[in-house]
Amino acid sequence: MAHLNRKTLLVTRTLPQASQERLDRGLDGVEVIQWKEDRAIPRSEFLKLAKGVDGILCLLTDKIDSELLDAAGPQLKVVSTMSVGFDHVSVKELESRKILLGNTPGVLTDATADTTLLLVLSAGRRLREGVDAVIQGKWGAWSPTWLLGTQLTEKTVGIVGLGRIGVAVAKRLRAFGVEKILYQGTKPKPEAEAEVGGKIEFAELDQLLKESDVICVCCALNDKTQNMFNYETFSKMKRDVVFVNTARGGIVDQSGLIRALKEGKLGSVGLDVTVPEPLPTDSELLQFPNCIVLPHIGSGTMETRTAMSEIAIENALSGLKGEALPHPHNA
Repeated sequence: MAHLNRKTLLVTRTLPQASQERLDRGLDGVEVIQWKEDRAIPRSEFLKLAKGVDGILCLLTDKIDSELLDAAGPQLKVVSTMSVGFDHVSVKELESRKILLGNTPGVLTDATADTTLLLVLSAGRRLREGVDAVIQGKWGAWSPTWLLGTQLTEKTVGIVGLGRIGVAVAKRLRAFGVEKILYQGTKPKPEAEAEVGGKIEFAELDQLLKESDVICVCCALNDKTQNMFNYETFSKMKRDVVFVNTARGGIVDQSGLIRALKEGKLGSVGLDVTVPEPLPTDSELLQFPNCIVLPHIGSGTMETRTAMSEIAIENALSGLKGEALPHPHNA
């Protein structure tokens, strides 16, 4: 009768190759139920497949709320999200039902920091306009005044959120000769400052907005940061600022961003995250030549996504066994 003790784990998407092969070989004592279509699991299917499962391994595209938890049932022990952020999860609901929540911190730091620098450089050097010029046959004779961008040498960079990713971004920026780094958050972080080195200081948001030549958003999405960047904050920035967001789309009020772009209040913009995702092809954001939008690929390397999926599996297995999670959301 050992089969009666077998746990069930719902996995809401196909995982990177090595982790998927692990699932396909079978997990000891665990029956895997998996949505394998190459698209986000529809809500109706999610509610149906969640019924009676003991664990859920989900993505940031999957909303975990009271409706989903009710559909799953009281036997649900663990939710493991293959992401650092967990704004798609109702943490209070999980806590009230004593359901464990795990995430995947740390392993995507380097990949996301690389993407942040990619967007800083691409937006600052007008990469989109340059590529379009080549493709559209607008590349003429060399000119000393054509497609002039801006470089990072001796610039002031503002980083909103000096966590793991913010620190990694700051350290990378040092190699480009930035003059000063300002950072904003809930409090000063002396240890992070020491790790970054050089001229770095905590600043109030208004100071960061007014003094920064480049602004990188690296903070979490929560009640305090929702729509933190809006028309009012954009209006306080330098008119040639390079603004980059690789955190969460909800931190930026897109209507305010579009208005600021229309009015020429921003130099250039680089986004890896938007609201909604995917961004509709008729979005006004895509009409601005000085706005580069990527399809949320910040952690999109084989190495990082494999590491994330392995952590998510380990969190799920630990929760199913009634053990402490190796990577709980509140660590």
